Amino acid sequence: MNIREYLLNNESQYSQKPAVIFKDKEVSFSSLKENVFKLANFLRKQGLHPSEKVAVFLPDNLEAVYSYLAVLSLGGVLVPFDFMLTSEEIINFINHSEARVLIVYPKKDIDLEKIERSCPSLKKIITSSEKEGFLSIREILEKESPDFASPDFKQEDLACILYTSGSTGHPKGVMLTFKHFDTPINCIKHFLDTSSKDVIFCAGVPFSHLGGFDYLLLMSYFSQTLVLLERFHPLEVLRYIEKYKVSFMWLVPSMYTAILSLKEYNKFDLSSLRYVVVFGAPSSKALLKRFHQVCPQAYLLNGWGMTETSAPNCVLPPGIDKLESIGKFYPGMQAKIVDEEGRKLGAEEQGELWVKGEGVMLGYYKEPQLTEGVLMPEGWLKTGDIAYYDKEGLFYIVGRKKDMIKVAGEIVFSPEVEEKIQLHPKVKEAAVVGIPDKLRGEVPKAFVVVKEGEALDEDELKVFLRKHLAHFKIPHYFEFLSQLPKTRTGKIDKKLLASLKTEV
Repeated sequence: MNIREYLLNNESQYSQKPAVIFKDKEVSFSSLKENVFKLANFLRKQGLHPSEKVAVFLPDNLEAVYSYLAVLSLGGVLVPFDFMLTSEEIINFINHSEARVLIVYPKKDIDLEKIERSCPSLKKIITSSEKEGFLSIREILEKESPDFASPDFKQEDLACILYTSGSTGHPKGVMLTFKHFDTPINCIKHFLDTSSKDVIFCAGVPFSHLGGFDYLLLMSYFSQTLVLLERFHPLEVLRYIEKYKVSFMWLVPSMYTAILSLKEYNKFDLSSLRYVVVFGAPSSKALLKRFHQVCPQAYLLNGWGMTETSAPNCVLPPGIDKLESIGKFYPGMQAKIVDEEGRKLGAEEQGELWVKGEGVMLGYYKEPQLTEGVLMPEGWLKTGDIAYYDKEGLFYIVGRKKDMIKVAGEIVFSPEVEEKIQLHPKVKEAAVVGIPDKLRGEVPKAFVVVKEGEALDEDELKVFLRKHLAHFKIPHYFEFLSQLPKTRTGKIDKKLLASLKTEV
């Protein structure tokens, strides 16, 4: 992956074509290259060399696009931060990564002076909007030259540290090289017919997460127009799809559930959609089929991948009507299902999914023990997902190991229970966690959101579930909420829900 070369090629072939559309402002591929190279030039003048780290704390906006691509064009190490972090968390991650530069949106609750004092490695803070005492990106773009010479770095060099957790404990910074970023491109090229004609839509998926960052790779490599929405709003998503004739996007289940909850969702023309990616969290087959009715011309693209594997790695090939399957792994990745002793299992046998190949991370930055816990000497990565494959070689995710609930010796996977709850016509969303039980060890507890204007109680839901689930899988407790908490990527925040559980 060579962002600088992609930008030069795009300017040559598609100079005036919109590269990014943000808040109805179009930035051409020519302007994108100039702005990225200006920022890269400035960073180079600050003494920043390839392999040195730049932290980025920005929402999904134009400044974020320029910043991410500038760091990678320079051969630097990109260290993206989730935009919901606090000052203390930012300080923790900067000190752990030893970033030399911070590019930041000056939020009111972010203390830049404290960050500057508390981070010895930090030599420069750049802001995305004017802040007294700090240089802004706008000032840099007004003064710098776009003439940017090719830097000297290798594809095997570290390109990015993506923090998946560790704001208070051990930071889990996934180390990916420039070559790792070929993985999502190679996977999509292998399975899908996508080209420069496609319009892709990042609808509130943070660039600081691999799912959002992949949009920048697609835009750069395939010369595609990227429509950008800073935050997910279901009505705005539908308007943008219609207005800009979006053809390729991805959503997590809570996002398409929110779209289906709109009364006016069927009033928009979504015929431009060719591919809608629905992976990123366990998906309900019934909900997927309902969502497919909104965009029947589109192929719903189920699949799998992790930050640790440079997602995506596995895709359901077009033409196969098995939405519950994550599909097949592309040739650059191997996969196997193993039992608790690491022995390989056969078709239809459930076990942990292990993967190996060009997408697997180098490890967790400065965390050798965490790395050794998941990365085997032979190159196999323990994913923590319980899965199986059928006789056709299609893979299926049953749930995360942490989603296993052991009820008096019986194994219950929360995604299965959630899917059955969501079959009830009055249910909008549901999440299931295990809570300690003195008699059975654990029992399932369900958190349920009822559709607007509907009334539903525990007894009615239990009667319904008896038709769909074995008795030991039916939740022992139900809690009805107005909404389920979500993570920044739109997934249901089960960690937060788990903190609400009490022993019974």
